[in-house]
Amino acid sequence: MTVTAQSRAQRSAHSVGGAPVSVRPEAVLVAIGAGAVAVIALWWQNTFYVHGLADWLTNAGRITGLLAGYAVVVLLALMSRAPALERGVGTDRLARWHAMGGRYTVSLAVAHTLLIIWGYAVSAHTNVVHQTATLVTTYPDVLMATVSVLMLVAIGIASARAARRRLRYETWHFIHLYTYLAIALAFSHQFSTGADFRNDAKARWLWAALYVFVAAVLIWYRFVTPVRRALRHQMRVVEVRPESADTVSVYVTGRHLDALRAEAGHFFRWRFLTRSLWWAANPYSLSAAPRPDLLRITVKVVGEHSAALRALAPGTRVLAEGPYGSFTGARRRGRKVLLLAGGVGITPLRALFETLPGRPGDITLVYRANAQTDFVLREELDLIAHQRGARVHYLMGPPKSGGKDHLSAARMKRLIPDLAEHDVYLCGPAGMMAAAEIGLRQAGVPRRHIHQESFAF
Repeated sequence: MTVTAQSRAQRSAHSVGGAPVSVRPEAVLVAIGAGAVAVIALWWQNTFYVHGLADWLTNAGRITGLLAGYAVVVLLALMSRAPALERGVGTDRLARWHAMGGRYTVSLAVAHTLLIIWGYAVSAHTNVVHQTATLVTTYPDVLMATVSVLMLVAIGIASARAARRRLRYETWHFIHLYTYLAIALAFSHQFSTGADFRNDAKARWLWAALYVFVAAVLIWYRFVTPVRRALRHQMRVVEVRPESADTVSVYVTGRHLDALRAEAGHFFRWRFLTRSLWWAANPYSLSAAPRPDLLRITVKVVGEHSAALRALAPGTRVLAEGPYGSFTGARRRGRKVLLLAGGVGITPLRALFETLPGRPGDITLVYRANAQTDFVLREELDLIAHQRGARVHYLMGPPKSGGKDHLSAARMKRLIPDLAEHDVYLCGPAGMMAAAEIGLRQAGVPRRHIHQESFAF
């Protein structure tokens, strides 16, 4: 069978030179926790006594400041796009950790600022307004650190769920770039005014080395690697094909694309080098099995960037960062697999439908859409199902229509009686995925057998 042979070829290609390095999520969390403990130990080593309200407030400010300085490094590392993290932890989980860590970081930075001001004010027997002015105008680098905290707060507000709904992805991404400036502004005051670093050269060197190392990883994987790959692979648009009234497929060719080690389920951040699109790198999944000379994405028009893809001319140069994500066959735990798609979430599942190894009957695709015209790539899906002896079910209508819940445990078990024995790959709108996960759990599918990856910002 063609698909099976292709899957074997892909696995063979990926095994050349050894399997890609990845780290488990548990190991990353342990490392982050160990680093936090080391930061507390640094404070403890340089604290001989705590006496009175001023000391308690000032030392609480020192601890929160150290943790905030450590946390920003962790946030940068999580979003460095290092392959070991992307493959082992997954982009979706990294983004969730980054978002949660961002809230803690902003809170720690604000707490550090307020506690230090309050503690110094108590010690100097003055009010907090006068002490704030004194710190900002007379202490070295504190003015820059104050600007940094204000920037972090502004970025945190822009990242709140209510604000994100009103922002385009490109705008949100641009605002986040100011995080680098905020970190740079705050760095020097840690050494010039930080009690834990002023008289401890070893601590200064270790702290600076941590920042330099993470900065080097980030620069290498987010800036140098994409440029190197662009020069090597020379990617260009070869065809733009409408799939429906609001969906388009973009075919990209290039040299030595097999060296990217892309797999079905992976996504890239695509930058199309036209006058209106060059500055934005948007995440789109591969919608077909990658070939040594061709990659394909299928995009639903939901904004200015995706709408502009319909007008791409053949020959347009492309810069693709990736592959990213862990939404691949490597997550599979058992023989039987259910691919559950909603809307344009079919794109990575279509590639997996084509490539996941399996005997006839092992692979099932369930595709839900609101209207007949929303089923994209249907002819391809039917052909793959026919060639592989796989099953495909199309569910049309709103999630709940005619008193029926398409994603309920009862409905899905009628379609797939042995559902609890399946690994489930789930992709679609956030609401659909949440409802589907509830139904799957009620149907007896273990949580560890439900695989999903969201690309929402």
